Amino acid sequence: MSGYHPFVPPAGKSKYFGQTHRQVIESLPQQRVDGWKARLESLRAAPFRGITTDGQVVAGLFALRDEGAPTAAILAAVETLLGRLTPEQSQAVRHPIDSIERRQWVNEVPRFERYGIWLDEVTPAVREAAMDMLHASLSAAGYEKTRNLMKLNGFLGELVGAPIALGEFCYQMHLFGEPSATEPWGWQLYGHHLCLTCFIVGTQMTLTPTFMGAEPRYADSGPHAGLRMFDDEERIGLTLIRGFSAAQQRKAILYATTIADGLPPGRHQGADGMSFGGSFKDNAVVPYEGIAGSELDPHQRQVLLDLTERYLSTLPPGPLRARMSDVERHIAQTHFCWAGGIDEKTAFYYRIQSPVVMIEFDHHKGVLLTNETPQRFHVHTIVRTPNGNDYGMDLLRLHYETSPHHRK
Repeated sequence: MSGYHPFVPPAGKSKYFGQTHRQVIESLPQQRVDGWKARLESLRAAPFRGITTDGQVVAGLFALRDEGAPTAAILAAVETLLGRLTPEQSQAVRHPIDSIERRQWVNEVPRFERYGIWLDEVTPAVREAAMDMLHASLSAAGYEKTRNLMKLNGFLGELVGAPIALGEFCYQMHLFGEPSATEPWGWQLYGHHLCLTCFIVGTQMTLTPTFMGAEPRYADSGPHAGLRMFDDEERIGLTLIRGFSAAQQRKAILYATTIADGLPPGRHQGADGMSFGGSFKDNAVVPYEGIAGSELDPHQRQVLLDLTERYLSTLPPGPLRARMSDVERHIAQTHFCWAGGIDEKTAFYYRIQSPVVMIEFDHHKGVLLTNETPQRFHVHTIVRTPNGNDYGMDLLRLHYETSPHHRK
């Protein structure tokens, strides 16, 4: 794997060097601020539909059910968190369950919005309670992964001399709806290279959109030296594509590169790289590409399922089993596509897409580092629930339909 060290900016020359969050905002070019405002306006103007393959939502894919989510433990943790907030913080952190704010997550350093609480601006006791809520909501592996990505964000801040703008706790947290054992509610945590959106109704939960990334994806100095992320996602992806026959590879591999200049017009997504499911793309139309699960042998299907589970395993055990059951039920319709190389050095992108899940893995060019082409030390991953159930939207609709007093 190529190292990131040649691409670390000279001391004092990096983006956001030594800046406070206010200074970051004030230093942004007007074009970027205008772009942010335009994205917000477009989001508010377009009712939520969800990611589809052709603009039409496939109905009947999701149902209210008991998944064994650890709702009681999450409620206990959120009660502790709320008990430690000031009245002003408590008001800022709460939003209606159908609030547009939960769709405004971004993978950004600048703090465009000031709602919610910022974990680097609260007391240690509040921060600890927020982490306890995450711990109660996620699997053990999911919580560890989340914390490790936060630590790598702090490592990046130290690496480029921007420890204020890029820190371990530079993340914004919100609650949606009133925490309840029976009524729908949820929480969201987002910031640079991390977004988690949790929706809960009864003992059922969803955890999409989820965005996870790192630049660089490993720390080789400081208190977190030895920390590495996304090895499994990279390794299993390579195992799958390398295990295809030549004919299968010809079908699965769409492009030999992920560099924008080597791709057809419109295929590269600018700041989102090769990924279609980034922020403000809740209604993206993403046609199936590559090879279908129906064209794979049993072993290849199992590798595809193992790779999918690696992403969904952020969920606690009960919801994970339920989600994987959904995935397996649609395995024949699940498509896998690839761009880039399949050697040990070349950057690549892949997508897993079915009626009930869309997963993207993408190596990126530098943002805080200076590499002008995608490198393996910078990774973005996105998990979405297509056909209307990101943010638990379809479950929320079903809840309203089956609870007459909630109908609007």
